[in-house]
Amino acid sequence: MNRRRILVVEDEQDIAELVALHLSDLCDEVVVAADGHEGLRLATSQDWALICLDLRLPGPDGLEICRAVRRERAYQPILMLTSKSAELDRVLGLETGADDYLTKPFSVLELVARVRAILRRVDNLQKAPSPEPDTSAIVAGEVTIDPSRREVLLDGEHVDLTAREFDLLEHFARNPGRVFRRADLLDKVWGYGHEGYEHTVNSHINRLRAKIERDPSHPEKIVTVWGVGYKFSSEARV
Repeated sequence: MNRRRILVVEDEQDIAELVALHLSDLCDEVVVAADGHEGLRLATSQDWALICLDLRLPGPDGLEICRAVRRERAYQPILMLTSKSAELDRVLGLETGADDYLTKPFSVLELVARVRAILRRVDNLQKAPSPEPDTSAIVAGEVTIDPSRREVLLDGEHVDLTAREFDLLEHFARNPGRVFRRADLLDKVWGYGHEGYEHTVNSHINRLRAKIERDPSHPEKIVTVWGVGYKFSSEARV
C-alpha cells in the first residue's frame, strides 16, 4: 500500500511544528519545508496526499507554488494557510487551484476537520469509477461552450475565461432552470463544501457575468433567485 505523506510549506517554525504535530495522526509522514524554494521543489517533484501551503513565503510564494503544482503534477489536494483574510486573497487562492483556505490564527480542530474532509473526498474519488466526461457542445443563445477544448464563444467571438469560470458556466448550462444555492455550487464546481466561503461564488459569478452578459447589471443568463441562489435561465439554453 502507498504511504500517505503530507507536505507542510510554512516559514514560521512554531506554526509548522504545530501543524505537523496535529496532522501526523492522519498520515504516515509529515514533511516540512521552511521556505518557498524548498516547498516548490518538494511540491512539484513528489506525490503527496495533501499539501498545506502558506501564502507568504521567502522565495516563491504560495500562489506561485500552487500554480506550479497544478501545471506540472497530477491532481494533488492543496490547503492554503495564510494570515491574509481579505476576500480577494481567498478568491485568488481558490482560483489558483487550492482546494480550501484557512486563515491565521486558526483553530487546530478546524484545521484537522478540513484536512480530514479533503482526504476523505480524495479517497472517495479514487474508489468511485470515473464516468466518461460529456464533451458535447452546449449552445445557450449566443453562447457556445465546447467542453473538449474548454472554449467559450459569444456571438462567434472567443471569451477568455479562467478555469473556474469555465467550470461554473458549464455546470450552469448543463442544468438550465435549476436553482443552485451557493453551497451547492461550491460543492459541485470547487469540489466540496467550503463552509463560510459562499461569497467566493458571488465574486466568480460577477466576473462571469461581466464576460458573457450583454448588460451585467441586468443579467439574462445567470439569474439571481433572491434568498436562494442562482440559476441559468432555461430560455437561454438551446
